[in-house]
Amino acid sequence: MNWRALVAEAVGTFVLVGMGSLGVASALLFGGQSFSLVLVMVIVPFAFGLGLMAAIAIAGDASGGHFNPAVTLAAVLDRRIRWTEGIAYAVAQAIGAFAASGFILLVLSVDFVRATVNQPGQIGASSLEQDLHAFAVEVVLTAIFIAVILTVTARHPGKSLFVIPLTLIAIHFAGVPVSGASVNPIRSLAPAVWSGTYGGLWVYLTAPFIGAIIGWGLFRLLYPADEGDVGDLEDELEEDYLEDALEPE
Repeated sequence: MNWRALVAEAVGTFVLVGMGSLGVASALLFGGQSFSLVLVMVIVPFAFGLGLMAAIAIAGDASGGHFNPAVTLAAVLDRRIRWTEGIAYAVAQAIGAFAASGFILLVLSVDFVRATVNQPGQIGASSLEQDLHAFAVEVVLTAIFIAVILTVTARHPGKSLFVIPLTLIAIHFAGVPVSGASVNPIRSLAPAVWSGTYGGLWVYLTAPFIGAIIGWGLFRLLYPADEGDVGDLEDELEEDYLEDALEPE
């Protein structure tokens, strides 16, 4: 197990969730009594998007820069990491996210932590309808996010630092009014637990994983696995190792 990669995932997730959550807090502090969705839309997308850029810059090379269990699931499906590594990555991400939300609780208050909890928007005649709308949006946005991540990292890795964070910014602009634009189960779970706010949480613990599977399927539909593909790199390395080991001296 690569412990440096696990530390990188914890640190990167802390940076992403911490900076994004502080962005939400800034919107509340700037808005005061006149706090509105407009102010959220001005600040929060950039807080999370640029927070992801900072996380990738700090820790991306050490771990691959997942910082999201849905991204890790897609990496496992694409055979970029083993499933055992995927579980370890998810644990590290949870540590980073819970530390970030705990930091918000420590330096501000539980009300600010509660404000960072993703919840379905008021679009629907009932709470179930609102949950279902949020669920659908989270599935679609996560699928887009995963497809972008897999494509860019496989075919244009030098652009990852900019394309992936910009995509997250766009996702927030598109999804905040309906679902809060989580696309990250642990980013939603950590503040919910710290603040005791569990309404609609099921949406954010299920939809991103379904979206990750769809996004991976879309990536593989457009770019089937072939010789030299990133998903086959591990197998090729193992084959080379076995060939070298079996070659007589």
